[in-house]
Amino acid sequence: MEDKRCKFWLPRKNRFCANAPLNDSPFCGNHKPRSDGQWIPCPIDPSHSVLQENIDGHVRRCPLLKQAQSLSLQPYYQKGINAGKEEDDDITSEMKRSAVYSMTVSEFYKLIKKIESIHASICDNILESYKIPEACNMWIKREVDRKLPFQEKHVKQQASIIGNLEDFGVIKSSLIKEQCDADGLCVDKIDSRPAVVEFGAGRGYLTQMLADCYGIERVFLVERKSYKLKADRSLRQKESLILERLRIDIEDLNLKAVDSLQGVPYLAIGKHLCGPATDLTLRCCLSEQDSEHNMEQCLGNYSLKGLAIATCCHHLCQWKHYANKKFIVDLGITKEEFHAITWFTSWAVDADHGSDLSVDGRLHLQSMEQEQYGGDANGIEDAVRNMKAVDRAVLGFMCKQIIDLGRMMWARERGLDTQLVKYVPSSISPENHLLIAKHAKCS
Repeated sequence: MEDKRCKFWLPRKNRFCANAPLNDSPFCGNHKPRSDGQWIPCPIDPSHSVLQENIDGHVRRCPLLKQAQSLSLQPYYQKGINAGKEEDDDITSEMKRSAVYSMTVSEFYKLIKKIESIHASICDNILESYKIPEACNMWIKREVDRKLPFQEKHVKQQASIIGNLEDFGVIKSSLIKEQCDADGLCVDKIDSRPAVVEFGAGRGYLTQMLADCYGIERVFLVERKSYKLKADRSLRQKESLILERLRIDIEDLNLKAVDSLQGVPYLAIGKHLCGPATDLTLRCCLSEQDSEHNMEQCLGNYSLKGLAIATCCHHLCQWKHYANKKFIVDLGITKEEFHAITWFTSWAVDADHGSDLSVDGRLHLQSMEQEQYGGDANGIEDAVRNMKAVDRAVLGFMCKQIIDLGRMMWARERGLDTQLVKYVPSSISPENHLLIAKHAKCS
């Protein structure tokens, strides 16, 4: 019987795999060793790889082919509409690391000094703005459906995103306003409720909290991946709520072409929009051509009421996608230095975040340089190794703030009132920057 089983040993189960082997191999399809040939990302869905020699056949039968074909027929699908104008290839984290480690020690410290100088000149201390609105008490106190997943740190983050929107005047604790006619008959002013478009929605529980606590009645969840245990089932049980899930990459979403969003004021939100997803979302909501002089569309058919984006994973940011390249260039930062800055941001999560770190103090560059040159220098490896964890973290936070400040300024140049805050303490999440904005005309 064991002769008909896959020969891959499972040490945790202390037995061989129970699957049947392939005809030409002692292993099943899951455990057959990979060929030495070249593996390349599937052109339909880069999340999996295919042997280059098999690519033609795979493309014809890829399980995601029908989904891709269906998506291409949607009026709101426009390949690369939010990607930016540059055609550069993605720069991987390993490529960024290699570029940093190819610097001379003097170039490395010169770049760090430049970052510190720029940060000191443009980045005021970002306000702490941890807001838990009263309307979200039902979630904080776990007075919601017990079947809904509850993780305290995520609930606090979601509640503070909403609390900052309320504090900034984008939403109100009671979105249902009554309007009374001459006879004293009062009716709901439903038009006062904005729709919600959640970008990088995942399972959609940020929107779930908004719907539970603020009476949102029209929801669009934008997410390129498929998830189990989504909030969709719970949201669809709300009789007055209309839900539409758009399974599409933000890069390819033409929001103006979503028919059911035409003429509807909407709120754009996103919790932890990784790396370039923040820049793609900003472009999706505010086209490159928007400026202070053509914001009359705020009161027209395409109405962004406000936005709240929790940024994260800045090490994944790409020059080709970054929204405010002019801001970076005007600071005297080159494209290569921008890639290094994005790589440094990963250091922000290296330190102990039991207590909040501050970027108010100066880095101990002089002592670091003396340590580096005082002994047998082995290049950047020693320079990085000799940096204290807290200095690395402070440098990482400086880089994050510079990147996010450019995004905030880009939105401000397009007629929005904007603010960048720390919406939760670092002890809850070191990825705690929140970009919030609203149109003054829409408030």
